[in-house]
Amino acid sequence: MPGTNLTRDEARTRAGLLRDVSYAIELDLSTAAAGAPTFASTTTLTFGAEDGASTFADLIAATVREITLNGRALDPDSVYDGARIQLDGLAERNELRVVADCIYSRTGEGLHRSVDPADKETYLYTQFEVPDARRVFTTFEQPDLKAPFTFTVSAPARWVVISNAATPEPTPYAGENGEELARWEFAPTVPMSTYITAVVAGPYHVVTDVYEGPNGSYPLALLCRPSLADHLDTEDLFEVTKQGFELFERAFGTPYPFGKYDQAFVPEYNMGAMENAGCVTIRDEYIYRSRTTHAELESRANTVLHELAHMWFGDLVTMTWWDDLWLNESFAEWASHWAQATATTKYADAWTTFCNARKTWAYRQDQLPSTHPIAADMVDFHAVEVNFDGITYAKGASTLRQLVAFVGEDTFISALKEYFADHAFGNTELADLLKPLEKASGRDLDDWTERWLRTAGVNTLRADFTVDAEGAFTAFAIEQTAAADFPVLRPHRLAVGLYRRTDAGLVRTERFEVDIDGARTELAELVGATQPDLVLLNDDDLTYAKIRLDERSRTTLVESIDQLAESLPRALAWGATWDMTRDAEMPASQYVGIVLKGIRAETDLTGVRSLLGQATTAINNYAVPENRAALRAQYEEALAGLLADAAAGSDHQLAFARAYIGGVFSEAGADRLAGWLDGNDLPDGLVVDTDLRWTLIVALARLGRVDGDAIEDELTRDTTITGQERAAQARAARPTAEAKEAAWRIAVESEDTPNETQFRTILGFQQPGQEELLRPYVGKYLSAAKDVYTRLGSSMGENVLVYLSPRNLAEESTLEALTGWLDSEADAVDAPTLRYVGEARADLVRALSAQRRDAEG
Repeated sequence: MPGTNLTRDEARTRAGLLRDVSYAIELDLSTAAAGAPTFASTTTLTFGAEDGASTFADLIAATVREITLNGRALDPDSVYDGARIQLDGLAERNELRVVADCIYSRTGEGLHRSVDPADKETYLYTQFEVPDARRVFTTFEQPDLKAPFTFTVSAPARWVVISNAATPEPTPYAGENGEELARWEFAPTVPMSTYITAVVAGPYHVVTDVYEGPNGSYPLALLCRPSLADHLDTEDLFEVTKQGFELFERAFGTPYPFGKYDQAFVPEYNMGAMENAGCVTIRDEYIYRSRTTHAELESRANTVLHELAHMWFGDLVTMTWWDDLWLNESFAEWASHWAQATATTKYADAWTTFCNARKTWAYRQDQLPSTHPIAADMVDFHAVEVNFDGITYAKGASTLRQLVAFVGEDTFISALKEYFADHAFGNTELADLLKPLEKASGRDLDDWTERWLRTAGVNTLRADFTVDAEGAFTAFAIEQTAAADFPVLRPHRLAVGLYRRTDAGLVRTERFEVDIDGARTELAELVGATQPDLVLLNDDDLTYAKIRLDERSRTTLVESIDQLAESLPRALAWGATWDMTRDAEMPASQYVGIVLKGIRAETDLTGVRSLLGQATTAINNYAVPENRAALRAQYEEALAGLLADAAAGSDHQLAFARAYIGGVFSEAGADRLAGWLDGNDLPDGLVVDTDLRWTLIVALARLGRVDGDAIEDELTRDTTITGQERAAQARAARPTAEAKEAAWRIAVESEDTPNETQFRTILGFQQPGQEELLRPYVGKYLSAAKDVYTRLGSSMGENVLVYLSPRNLAEESTLEALTGWLDSEADAVDAPTLRYVGEARADLVRALSAQRRDAEG
């Protein structure tokens, strides 16, 4: 048997054998708070099958105590291999009962247990996507074997317990030692896939509300740990949730299918959130306990809407197999931004945010050697686990936005209504969505689908034109190119914007929406127009492509990017300059100068955050080493000026303060940060609250200005889980060999480190300016890469392989080490490890190419 992996072919075979599946699951969590390593799990699975057939069920447990199939006891030692239970001699109707002890997780996979140091209480939650329901109960772990689930949960009587169905009144009972316990017997759910089932349990704080809509009333709830209750922004969260309900029910033409809607903010969460049906889990870092910016509130609102959209696309209608994971995630990504722009009043510039952040992620991912088509070939679980990436989310959503432009928004929404009506509570493939789209639009989408969804790579667009003596276009064309490895040219519906300098700044005076295809498309509609100061291809960001600027337009942006009056064209211009820097067409030093000149006028706070992050990357990775000291000094000085000029108490002030703290390298700057920590010489309006204190502590640790004792002292101010995690980050950031050795043990060698503590340790480990300390870890990283993915699990293993990779040591010797390792280990390690190390190598190649361009000036 193949261990914990499952192939698409195996799933297809099993789906062909089984039918009418239902689950009854009993979980005994009564000893969780006492630190028991395992919990009792009893699963009764009933299902139909072909008489005499054989199949298997999935379970990962510490101990399997009983297995009974149709009243016949099976020997666990004979039929259970640690991941699968072999089932032979099936009848037309079957009952499988499995009694097991399953393990509480510290990795964020399965049933995760966390203890809050603030109140010493235990908090539990499940995380099952992709294949981890089997860590909690016996399953058929594939999305197309939907079933009703009946959960019964035993836990301390004072706890809150929620699941996919409405929460029942618990039945109290006494434990063996007189403990006050209770049993929650949930009603059967509607049919759903295993990966979107959920249980959340613990002494959570709960706030309730109700959404009143045209299809009825739905109870709403927000949950968090009591230590965060004072910071739970119930007004904003409920407002965004209700706005999403109103839009999605109307647009999708289908009532919300799961009766109630809980959103549980949980600790030590590996991702942003998870769309468990009616029982969404969200990382509790989204509960802001300190001053935050509009960009962070916008990001949280987007996550809320993303998960709500999944209730229809993903939960009500679910992919048959993970090949169509992109449909789930791309749709939710598109729908959340569309909802923000359409239905909310606070976050109407969502497409600017998408352009500034999410598409940048997609463009990077699509130029790595691991790029893949949006509709990827997911042959097994291992392939799925590594494809929750910028292509599946952001490129897919960009392509859906292009599809909306191609067929029209009203047509797209009309097709969605038919899709949900036809496939409610079922499973689908891509063709099931294309059918109503073709019907509604009257277009044959086969060619569009083939070129956009089934091929990899990003196209590049540039304008080619001639002008007469008066400056009018006599010819205008858009040229399209593709990478040599992915030579597909795609159809694009896009806008061309002509921008001119005016007293009001760079203003669009003409816009042409056009269709292009192939290597060159002549655009007669632009002939006769006067050449502007800026020709902006893909204006309004309707398609997915890199854009290149003609010489006059490039000069305009270098000189006057801050004069663009609207946020979305600015985002496109910023994106073009960053692409050119990454592609070694613009020196990194020049890019840093453009950012520092133009960011003062940037109104989009996500853009501010992204640009400052990209400028930091340009300095530390893409600038030639001999230019870095001057660039760091320039960056530090410019940020100090921006901070001084920012309005007191404004979002820009906080954003510039955070960037300045991270960008300090000088002794004078370090003195200033130390003073801020002590409350001295603070800019007017800047409050050094809990989170900003930790930002200062980490920076001062990086600079060698605070030691371990100072970090421990800071923990006495902040006794929360977050405080412990930030302390771990600060310890790892210190510029000593001992600090790096300790951090490496915690993050890589220990198998007891909680997931979020590991991640924060990793974030602290690699710091610019500490290259001498980090070079010895290139070899250690490559040694650890041989088994870390299997040893620590997919999530924590990925943390090591991605964030501890030596991509920030962009040197020829590092490139040679990774290249040699890939050549020698290609046949010995798993596919996810090869992918992540290969991506790190590609980043090094790109950085070294950019450094050579920067050296040329």
